[in-house]
Amino acid sequence: MSSPSSPSAAPEARRKLSLPPFWAQILIGLAAGVLLGWIARNWEVDWLARTLDEIGGRFVQLLRLAVAPLVFFAIAVSITNLRKVSNAARLAGRTLLWFLITSLVAVAIGLFIGLVTNPGSGSALSAADGQAPENSGSWLDFLTGIIPTDVITPFTELKVLQIVFLAAAVGVAALQLGDKAAPLVTFGEAALELLQKALWWIIRLAPLGTLGLIGRSINNYGWDLLGDYATFTIDVYVGSLLVLFGVYPLLLRFAAGLNPLQFFRGAWPAIQLAFVSRSSVGTLPVTQRVTERLGVPKEYTSFAVPFGATTKMDGCAAIYPALAAIFVAQIFDISLGIQDYVLIAFVSVIGSAATAGLTGATVMTTLTLSTLGLPLEGVGLLLAIDPILDMIRTAVNVAGQSVVPVIVAAREKILDREAYDNATSFDISEAEPGNAAPVDVSKPSGPSGSSVATA
Repeated sequence: MSSPSSPSAAPEARRKLSLPPFWAQILIGLAAGVLLGWIARNWEVDWLARTLDEIGGRFVQLLRLAVAPLVFFAIAVSITNLRKVSNAARLAGRTLLWFLITSLVAVAIGLFIGLVTNPGSGSALSAADGQAPENSGSWLDFLTGIIPTDVITPFTELKVLQIVFLAAAVGVAALQLGDKAAPLVTFGEAALELLQKALWWIIRLAPLGTLGLIGRSINNYGWDLLGDYATFTIDVYVGSLLVLFGVYPLLLRFAAGLNPLQFFRGAWPAIQLAFVSRSSVGTLPVTQRVTERLGVPKEYTSFAVPFGATTKMDGCAAIYPALAAIFVAQIFDISLGIQDYVLIAFVSVIGSAATAGLTGATVMTTLTLSTLGLPLEGVGLLLAIDPILDMIRTAVNVAGQSVVPVIVAAREKILDREAYDNATSFDISEAEPGNAAPVDVSKPSGPSGSSVATA
């Protein structure tokens, strides 16, 4: 029966049916995944185990499907966008320099924690528990694998370094051609917008993907697994958190003269998505958006963030390899010397592109172990615990991919300080391309801006 109050009741009903904020959806997915994984393992519910495996696997598959074209167009377009930036070469050089500096600091923290805690000592694991991976990384593979043999294989086999090489070549060539390449540049920008729109649809599935990935890990390994890896797991999280909430804030304060808390408030949507998606490339559109909202010019952001998403890995390529090398050496009763620790730092800084912004850091780990002459069977020891570790590693990766452009922009005096000081967190749905009007980063975004918990 209708009533005079019925017109106002409709909007109220719509509000009640609306989804909770994205961060709440993520937490619900995490909690549900832990519960369902525990049920599947303890009661041996095979259909539930298969369902969790399929959900998690399909989410990662969707992310990987978007990686190849997204990396190509993001890198190519980012290079062509340098034509819009004054002192482009200087900005690119400073960006690379700060990537190296933060990687060195991160690997030093990883080495220090590993030497103090001895993560492999006292563990029930032994050399017999290890298993060499089917595919391993080496310096020869790394160096010779950059240049592709054809233009199709890198995309079909997802060889990200080769895709980056092709994209860089196309971008530089377009810069050299100038106006003649304008139609190609326009097409690339449109293709990138289309891909980012499609990736947003995948991002919206992150709560469901989180449920499947966490549930699969709990079902496959259970809680007993954490006992043998307790020290190593704590070390990775402590090292990552020291970089995330120690090193980055200090650099923001003393190298850029900025309020660190304001950075985390603005960058939190990207950090939380990285934690659950475990993919720097998958988080790329959000990372770019939060970096722009923090006052970094869009032309510079469109270069620095995609470049960082494929090369800037403080979690996966600095903290983790250092701790992994020490852990494996102790399990296999191999002593490491000063020269080995220097090699770890070298591999971490130079070889970080091997991680390529995908979930997991197996290639980087095998590259580190093979350089040190450590048994590659140690990789098998680490794979069991990898999903849990990869969450915090990727969060650190993405935070670093945003913090470096902010620091460089501030030092080069191109940062919009008003936008930085007023940047707010936001719900993921608000930043989806074409879903809302552009946000004025110079003003607080209102009540909706507080829908994501701040750091």
